[in-house]
Amino acid sequence: MKKLSLLLFIALLLSPVCSASVAATHLEGSFKLGPAIILIIILVLFVLVGILFRAKDTTDFYAAGRGISRVGSGMAIASNWMSAASFLGMAALMYGSGYHGLAYVVGWTGGYVLLLILMAGQIRRYGKYTAADFIGDRYYSQGLRAVGAIIAIFISIAYCVGQFGGIGLMFKWVMGINYSAAVIIGGTVVLTYTLISGMLGVTKNMQIQYIIIIISFIIPLFILTAKFDYFWLLPQIGYGSVVSDVIAGLPVNETKELINSLGHDYAVVPSPEFAMPWDPPTGKTFFQWIAIAFSLMIGTAGLPHVIQRFYVVPKARDARWSVVWGLFFICILYWSAPAYAAFGKVLSAHPEVGTLAKDAIVVYTAQLGNVHPLIVGFLAAGGVSAAFSTVSGLLVAGSSAFAHDLYVRVINPEASPRKQLLYARLGTVLMAIIVTLIALQNFALIGQLVAVAFSLAGCTIFPLFLLGIWWSGSNKQGAIAGLITGGLVSLIAITYFIAGKSGVELPAHSFISYWLEAWYFAWIGAPLAILANIIVSKLSGPTPLEIRKFLIEQVHS
Repeated sequence: MKKLSLLLFIALLLSPVCSASVAATHLEGSFKLGPAIILIIILVLFVLVGILFRAKDTTDFYAAGRGISRVGSGMAIASNWMSAASFLGMAALMYGSGYHGLAYVVGWTGGYVLLLILMAGQIRRYGKYTAADFIGDRYYSQGLRAVGAIIAIFISIAYCVGQFGGIGLMFKWVMGINYSAAVIIGGTVVLTYTLISGMLGVTKNMQIQYIIIIISFIIPLFILTAKFDYFWLLPQIGYGSVVSDVIAGLPVNETKELINSLGHDYAVVPSPEFAMPWDPPTGKTFFQWIAIAFSLMIGTAGLPHVIQRFYVVPKARDARWSVVWGLFFICILYWSAPAYAAFGKVLSAHPEVGTLAKDAIVVYTAQLGNVHPLIVGFLAAGGVSAAFSTVSGLLVAGSSAFAHDLYVRVINPEASPRKQLLYARLGTVLMAIIVTLIALQNFALIGQLVAVAFSLAGCTIFPLFLLGIWWSGSNKQGAIAGLITGGLVSLIAITYFIAGKSGVELPAHSFISYWLEAWYFAWIGAPLAILANIIVSKLSGPTPLEIRKFLIEQVHS
């Protein structure tokens, strides 16, 4: 009887969705009732899961009680990782720059291989809650702990900005409201359920969000490849023919029966540059491709919210397997994202389509391909889920750094668990406000904004973890030198980026902008930080015996 009641309830919810499906035909600028109802149902589900698995204490809030399974943690890692930058941003980058955008795919997936090989098990065996906790303990310095916490907060904020941008775009598309209002509404919802949930509820939500993300992302690809007569059984292979058609061009009227949703013929002029990794006439070079891929790889291995995921599993072996599962789940989406870029290139080629927001090209492609409006609405909800899953993890990581590493470990060690939880939630609110204000400026594409956080992590946290785990000779003085070096490179790159976006031209602007672009300055910042750490560590005193002994007996046992 209960099951029957549940089915009737779901049917009642879906009936207005079906009747309103036709309202989702406009590319943008109109309220889409069907997609809006789907989005609301999914958001209510997230909040309910957050309430059901809400954080009761600091262990739940920071580390999900350390009771998440390998596969569950892998799904959560994938969901946490597959942000708006993955769901929306990768296709946007490849739509705008073709093969050059694959540098982001290579960098982000390669970073997880680094994590698997170099850090996952060792981080879990070290047994600390947060990145700053590890830094403070490994380098025996409260000052470094505080600095690590501040850097973790900055990285979380930089990463969150792109996610709030993605949420804003999807809410704007669904509701027909302006971008600023969409960012504020979406940010408020994700903040609410993060405050309720903590890491435990967030992790449970991430598993659900992964299922929503993958299903919503894959189904339209099967429909598009089948409808336009490509190899639909495996769209990740079939889209290669679409790329060939983009390169060679499709003449008008060759396929009269195949048109986009606006009635335009399925045709495109030859675009050979779409398949070029670097093309100097378009401003893309070999150096930039390599620098982006390298910076994203090492940045992945230094992200606080990714590192923190290894603390939610019971054992170090589970941490390694959770990365394996996470990489598998991630690759399903990453293999598929280029297909949206290729189909989007063809379906939006007609001049009457006009200029489309690159970051929403995934949704526009499904719309232009005449995919059923409800499926397009579900796709948009998947984009929101991707942003929500990452934002919640980032907010928890940032608030943990604020409450656990700054307030409890540095300012007030006697704070009660209740007070710790209060400060964690206050930190979450403060971060969300800052991120919202920055996201409203709409500085760059989602993928590029996220890449800023990766480069910052690659220049600062990655060297400390790499040397801290694998070289017992790295000491406090070396860590300070490395942080100063990586921090200076980061400061220069980000300052020039913000100045350029604000219309201010600083000295040597063209030189710095090319060699230290905000998306890839870690290509030089990370090696210099590692080198500074090694040199200063060699010239100063040895690492304390108890730390070297702990590394040998516990971390590398």
